[in-house]
Amino acid sequence: MAGAPVGSGAAGSLQSAYVNVVGKLRPSVVEIDTGTALGSGIIFDNKGDIITNDHVVSGASSFTVTRFDGKTSSASLVGEYPPDDLAMIKVKNTSNLTPATFADSSKLQVGDIAVAIGNPLGLQSSVTTGIVSGVGRTVSEGNGVTLPQTVQTSAAINPGNSGGALADLDGAVIGIPTLAAIEPTQQNLGGGAAPGIGFAIPSNTVKMIGDQLASQGKVTQSGRGALGIVAGSGYDPSGRPVGVVIEKVQSGGGADKAGLKAGELITSINSKPIQSLADLGDALATLKPGDQAQVKVLNQNGSRKTVTVTLGQLPGS
Repeated sequence: MAGAPVGSGAAGSLQSAYVNVVGKLRPSVVEIDTGTALGSGIIFDNKGDIITNDHVVSGASSFTVTRFDGKTSSASLVGEYPPDDLAMIKVKNTSNLTPATFADSSKLQVGDIAVAIGNPLGLQSSVTTGIVSGVGRTVSEGNGVTLPQTVQTSAAINPGNSGGALADLDGAVIGIPTLAAIEPTQQNLGGGAAPGIGFAIPSNTVKMIGDQLASQGKVTQSGRGALGIVAGSGYDPSGRPVGVVIEKVQSGGGADKAGLKAGELITSINSKPIQSLADLGDALATLKPGDQAQVKVLNQNGSRKTVTVTLGQLPGS
C-alpha cells in the first residue's frame, strides 16, 4: 500500500521472521578457539556435543568454546570424518545448552531464504542472509576433500563462518557453511573470493555423520562409495600427471574382488578421465556403497583393461 511504513505488511512479516530465526538459533551457535584460529560450531545435543568442520579443529585436541551469552567452557575432540569435512568436540560444562534443530535438506528448493550465523573474522554471532542458489553441488576444497550434494547459497560466507549454521526461516539448520568459491582467475594470485557463492554441507549429511560421532566417536556408515585401495599420484617421466597409482589393494574390498593390483594406474572411472587424486575424489563423491564403477587401468607392462568394481563403504580417518 502506498505510503505504508517499511515495517508493515509483507516487509514487516519478513523482518519479524528474520528476527525470530536469529533469536532462536543464536544460542545454538558457538565460537571455537583452537589456540591458533577461530571458527564456529553448532550445539548438537544436550550432552555437550558440538558439530563443526573438520578443518576448523584439525590438528588440535583441546579447545575453548564461547557461547552466545559469553560463557566459556573447555572442550575436547570426540572424533573426525575428514571426507565430509566434519568433526565433533564436547564441552565439559553441559548446563543450559540449546541444541539446534536440523531440517530435512532433501526438501530444499532453489530460492528458499537462507540465514547464516557464525563468527566471521571473530565477530561473534554475526548474521548474513541470502537464498539457496543451488542444491546437489559437488565441490572440491582443494585439499583432497570433495564434498557431494552441497547447498550453494548467496549468504556471505567469510573466514570464521566455517562450522556455523545455515538455517531456514523456521530457524532449523539446513547446512554447515564450509567454503566460499574462489574466482578461477585469482587462484594463482593467492585467491579471490567470488561474492555470493558459498557452499554448505547439507543438514542430512551433518545429522548422519554427527549421530555416529556422538555415539561412537567414529563413522562406520558414511553413505559414500570407496574402491578399497590406497592410492597415490602417477606421473610420466616429464612430471606430468597421468593418473592415480594403486599403492595397496585392501583385502576383500571391491578392487580386490575385481582383480585390481598394486602398481596399476587408474586412468578413468565411468568414462571420467582420472589424472590426479582430486579427479579420483570427484569421480567417487556422488557414488554410494553397492554402486558399480567401470574402472580403466594401465598395467605396468603397458596393457590396458577395464573392470567393474562394486564399491564398498568409504571409511573414516
